[in-house]
Amino acid sequence: MAQSEISRRGLLLVLSSPSGAGKTTIKRRLVERDGNLAVSISATTRPPRANEEDGKHYYFVSEARFDRMVRDGALLEHATVFGNRYGTPRVPVEAALAAGRDIVSDIDWQGTQQLAQSVRGDLVAVFILPPSMAALEDRLRRRAQDSEEVVRRRMAKSADEMSHWPEYDYVIVNRDLEESVDQAAAILMAERLKRARQVGLAEFVNRLRGDG
Repeated sequence: MAQSEISRRGLLLVLSSPSGAGKTTIKRRLVERDGNLAVSISATTRPPRANEEDGKHYYFVSEARFDRMVRDGALLEHATVFGNRYGTPRVPVEAALAAGRDIVSDIDWQGTQQLAQSVRGDLVAVFILPPSMAALEDRLRRRAQDSEEVVRRRMAKSADEMSHWPEYDYVIVNRDLEESVDQAAAILMAERLKRARQVGLAEFVNRLRGDG
């Protein structure tokens, strides 16, 4: 058996953080670096921002359609965040994992808890922390996506969000973006090499031993 014949089940890399701590930027940089990593596109009931496209950034759906997706079991997880609903479509993620492709998603702790039940063996959960609360607030204001009221709400909620860090497999303190991306990439590489994910490895080793 050749090395290329050792197949691998895909994994679902989840990045969570308080708003503004960097999970979305780290996700984007990882995908730019790694051709074997695809983004999980979430469904949401919130309206698109100016630079967002349906089917590329999110699937923008109505409340009624979201309800149907929940009822039909079409979502691996779903949660309500700041009055808007978000969920991970089941079919594309399960198909990618079965085909040995890796998926990255940035969702909150509520969704990660549900994924820990639905796809535990495939889940790699990483929590991103800011270096300080002042840095977090500064990042929220500099990205200029939200009103002052929303920024205050996000800051007020951040302490509760950060309290869930012990539920994650890995924690990254995002002091420097490039360093944080490097750390996330290292986690991804190590998880890809886990013995349990390499299908056919036992047969390969037995063949090696037989060659002697």
